[in-house]
Formats: sequence, C-alpha cells, structure tokens
Amino acid sequence: MTMVNAFDPSNTAGFAAEEAALIERRRRVLGPAYRLFYAHPVHVVRGEGVWLYGPDGTAYLDAYNNVASVGHCHPHVVAALARQAGTLNTHTRYVTDGILDYAERLVATMPAEIANIMFTCTGSEANDLALRVAKAATGGTGVIVTENAYHGVTDVLAHMSPSLGAGAPIGETVRVVPAPTSADTSGEGFAHGVKAAIADMAAHGIRPSALLVDTIFSSDGVFADPPGFLRPAVKAIRAAGGLFIADEVQPGFGRTGAGMWGFARHGLVPDLVTMGKPMGDGHPMAAMAARPEHLEAFGREVRYFNTFGGNPVSCAVGMAVLDVIEDESLIASARDVGAALKSGLEDLAAHDGRIGEVRGAGLFIGADIVDAKGAPDAAAAAAIVNGLRERQVLISATGREGHSLKIRPPMVFSHDNAALLIERLKATLASL
Repeated sequence: MTMVNAFDPSNTAGFAAEEAALIERRRRVLGPAYRLFYAHPVHVVRGEGVWLYGPDGTAYLDAYNNVASVGHCHPHVVAALARQAGTLNTHTRYVTDGILDYAERLVATMPAEIANIMFTCTGSEANDLALRVAKAATGGTGVIVTENAYHGVTDVLAHMSPSLGAGAPIGETVRVVPAPTSADTSGEGFAHGVKAAIADMAAHGIRPSALLVDTIFSSDGVFADPPGFLRPAVKAIRAAGGLFIADEVQPGFGRTGAGMWGFARHGLVPDLVTMGKPMGDGHPMAAMAARPEHLEAFGREVRYFNTFGGNPVSCAVGMAVLDVIEDESLIASARDVGAALKSGLEDLAAHDGRIGEVRGAGLFIGADIVDAKGAPDAAAAAAIVNGLRERQVLISATGREGHSLKIRPPMVFSHDNAALLIERLKATLASL
C-alpha cells in the first residue's frame, strides 16, 4: 500500500539541482524505507510557533504537526530543556525529584482510578508496554483494532496497524473491525463489530486481552462525534474479560478542546492510557498510564526498564509543555479556534460539492473529498494537499480510501491562522 500523500522518488523533474541532490543523498544514506510528504517535498531549516521555514526564508503555515504541540521551538520549553541539560541527565535508577514531580502532575490530569505511570521514548514503545500489561492482567492474547488503525512500528504494533499495508500483515491473534461512522450515533454499530471480533476469537480459542483504539480514530478518517459513542464497545470488551487501551498519542494533551484527553469526551475511564508525540513539543518522550490493579501481575513477574524514558531532561520538557498548555489556555483555544476552522470548512462544503462531510473536535479535523457522485476521491484529496503545499500551507490526508483531509496544527494556531488556511484552500479548489 502506498502511503497517503507520499513523494515519488522517481519523479524529481523540475526540481532545482540542489533539491534533487539532497533527496538522492537522503535515499543513499537513509535507505528506501523512509518516506517524504508531498509531490514536491518541503525542505525546512527552522520552526517558530505555527511556522516552518525553508532555506530561502519561505514560511509554511504548519496545519499538520501535533509533534510540536505547543508550537515549534516554544521559548519556555527550549529554556527548560537547556537548563536541565546543563544540570543533570541520566536514567531512572537513581532517585531524582523531576520524574516524581512530573509523574504526579501528569497523573493528576486523569481520572482518580488511573494512578500509575511508566515512561518510554515513543508512542510505539508505550503501546507495546500497554499490550504486555494487558496480556499479563487478563491472561489473554487477542487484540481488537480498527480497519485502518495506526498504533506503532515495533514488530508487535506493526501487525496491529492495518494502515501500514500488506507489508505488515495482521497478526494471528489480532482482529480488525470497521471504524465508527458518523451515522452510528449510538455507537452500537461499532460495538457490534467488536462483539463479532470477540466471538471470532472464541471460535478460534483466543482469549481477548484488549480493545486498542485511537480515541479520535485519526487514521480511519477522524471520527469524534457524538461524544459517548465509544461506551458500548468498551462495555463489550470488558464483559469478555479484556481491557480498554486508549491510545492518546494523537488526540491527547488538550487537542480536542474538551479537556486533556480524548477519552474524556466519551465519559470513559480507560484501563490503560498511552501517550507520546505531543508530550515533549518535539522532544522524544512517551508514557503509559494505568489503573494500579492492572499493573500488579506485570510488575510481579517482569522487571521493566527504559534507559531514556523519564530521564531528567525529558521530565523538565514535559513539565514545561504542561506549563504552556495551562498558562496560554491552549485547551480553550483549541476548542474555539477549532470550532471556527470547522465552521469555515463547512461553509466551503456548502458551496463546493467536492468537500463532503467535515468531522472533528478542537484542532483535529477531517474533511472528506468526494467526486460528483459523492464517492471518495483520493486523487482530488492528494491534489488539494499538494496544491496547499504550493501555497505554503501544510496538511495531509487520511482514511482507508485516502480521501479525507487531515488538519491537525500546533495548538497555538490562531483565528488568523485558521482564516488563512481557509483562504488558501479556496484558492486551491479554484485552481483545480
């Protein structure tokens, strides 16, 4: 399967000689497995706030990056990183205050039932750890994911990430269920798929361990509403003896504009929570949070250690990110700016039949691109993404058909930034 919005390395016609040479150098030294975005890849040399800058000073409006969650190179985060790096950085087998201060502050953002946290470096590691904990707690091995999910790149997680394509076939104990749809307002349709997967596991002698979902279903096309539709599926997995793992790597840290965590919109308390990218504003850090009772069996049997997870520099960075989210009221801003952006997209859709359903919460929005018959139009979505790139606005596409625009900017995105995105999108649509 070709990655949505992937660059074709065989096509550098019209590129400047320096660009073509840089891309060839990348291919030669990094190998063929890496991918670049856009028909014409973007060369960036620095970032600030919601902007990325090319070597010639061209400014690109970043409407895609949840890695730099509170803005590229936020000065408060950079200062915290530099200060701690100049003081101490080591692993977690010494007693240090920073990891405890950060852990207590992060856990305090979650329901009281979730009281333990373990640090890793990537979301893949966090999901891998959560699966190990779920299997130890339940005695099961079966895992349920959605049909175009992405949960990580470890050997285990790749086989639970259908969006990676045929090169990472689904594992024998993994069951794939259809993603939710906007028409399934009660969530019973999604729960029916989960129940069918549980029944199929039973027929093959597989005991379920977990339902693992990204709580905004970002790779499936972004499904956020109505809040609460996840509850019947979670009830079904728990009735079968499995746990609910909320993958918050993409919707977490206030992005949905309705509190810190995507699962909270559904009135749920997960058994395990995983998080990653937004934690460090670009610094590599991730974690798994858990109800203590689920960690008992794993902790009793396994000695877990992550050399860099929870190191003093990472914890200082994580604390600074939480400072910024709080001090700059970024959750409320994500709610308000996201609502304005979604409304702007809906207005466009009302006048341009190529834009279908617009979905999302806060600063995480998906917009379907369709043909004259209302069918998914991945080619048009790719043309829009690349047309915006040529107008210095960066978004991507998602979904099983690759036809849903994926808009997920840093949380410091403003109303003016949203208006600029809509303006450039109008111009792109007019040019097609």
